[in-house]
Amino acid sequence: MDNKSDSIERLAKTVEEATAEALKILGVTKEETIITVLDEGSKGVLLGIGSRPAKVRVELKPDPVQSVKNFLREITLAMGLSVTVETNKKEKHLYVNLKGDNMGILIGKRGQTLDALQYITNLAVGRHGDLQMSVVIDTENYRRRRRDTLEALARTIARKVKEKRQNVKLEPMTRFERHVIHTILQHDRQVKTFSEGNEPYRHVVVAPK
Repeated sequence: MDNKSDSIERLAKTVEEATAEALKILGVTKEETIITVLDEGSKGVLLGIGSRPAKVRVELKPDPVQSVKNFLREITLAMGLSVTVETNKKEKHLYVNLKGDNMGILIGKRGQTLDALQYITNLAVGRHGDLQMSVVIDTENYRRRRRDTLEALARTIARKVKEKRQNVKLEPMTRFERHVIHTILQHDRQVKTFSEGNEPYRHVVVAPK
């Protein structure tokens, strides 16, 4: 038997019996584990001569939320930062808030570093296949503050477009920032928005209808 509390190997007459015994010892269900059949066993010949027991390894599936926390601690530590990782699951999103000193390093110019961290975190934890939600990372309430700034910008630009009846091209923005602009102005009957260009220079254009 494996000494680790999250992994155990058992022998029994059949795979089913070995699995059931391992699950009982761990106190979990099949859905919470990864089961590997190491040896299907053999009944042997007459009177059981040459029989071989079945052998299975049962491992607890990694907690996807804990996987996110561990990944972020490791990557921020590699950046020379010591952070506290707070999480909050809501519907199809896992909201992560990072706390610590020098968080401006994680934000980067216009949040580009924060967006990159969020992107690679989603890629990394997605390998497990158990986190059926997207990870949204923030620090020092940056995304809320940036959203407020973008909302004010969107309304200001919309007024200028209505007055001059001319297109206004905004500076290159991240996907998150462009989405905010599109969302704020989508119900304005006098202007329309669309994106142009290629990353990382893709930008929003606000035009009169």
